[in-house]
Amino acid sequence: MKNVIYIFLVLLLIGIMLISSNLLYKDIKENKKQEAVFEELIEIIKTSNSDAEESEEDYSEIFNKNEDMVAWIRIDGTNINYPVMQTKDKPNYYLYKNFNKEYSAYGTPYIFENCDIDISDNIIVYSHNMNNKGMFGELDNYKSKYYYDNHKNINFITKDEHRNYEIIAVFRTTVYNKNCFKYYQFINSEDEREFDTFISKCKELSFYDTGVSAEYGDKLLTLSTCEYSSKNSRLVIVAKKLN
Repeated sequence: MKNVIYIFLVLLLIGIMLISSNLLYKDIKENKKQEAVFEELIEIIKTSNSDAEESEEDYSEIFNKNEDMVAWIRIDGTNINYPVMQTKDKPNYYLYKNFNKEYSAYGTPYIFENCDIDISDNIIVYSHNMNNKGMFGELDNYKSKYYYDNHKNINFITKDEHRNYEIIAVFRTTVYNKNCFKYYQFINSEDEREFDTFISKCKELSFYDTGVSAEYGDKLLTLSTCEYSSKNSRLVIVAKKLN
């Protein structure tokens, strides 16, 4: 009887190992596939820009490859270098779609459907927080003031301009409860008081004082991703437009 139990446990362990290995293989395969998609896009930028200065980067070819692309986001010195999508008639479409509209656990950064990149006071960009630091996973590093000091700016390139944003607050909050800070609802301010209230709350929750704030009339960019220290937690970075 003991031998039967022993054999059963060994077979069970082998089965678990095989399943785990298969899942790991699928994850690695998915990682490589997703990375290849973005590397191809980055290569297009480099090729288009081979004889130009960095400030003159040409993203027009990529914009033409997918009509859903509204911008490109890049934080120098990090892995964040991605297209930004928007489908106003299909909310969250790119949550699990790559740039080529194929299924992907990584998804592609996308903008909240109610945002207008040219008009809204606050542009909200969502993306996954992957275990391998892919997508917005590297934003976790902003919990450190030292990291912030070396990566203060966000490049946001649209069809019409190359925008530069400076980070003013980095904070953690929860969602889906009545007492949470509903940062994701702030897209346009009704007046100066509403704008100031939003900024004050962001600064209050921030992990540290950046020494930078925003005033009514400034345009904001908010990056949002999952944060795993508690249930329904989010890591949020708010920045203001400099040019």
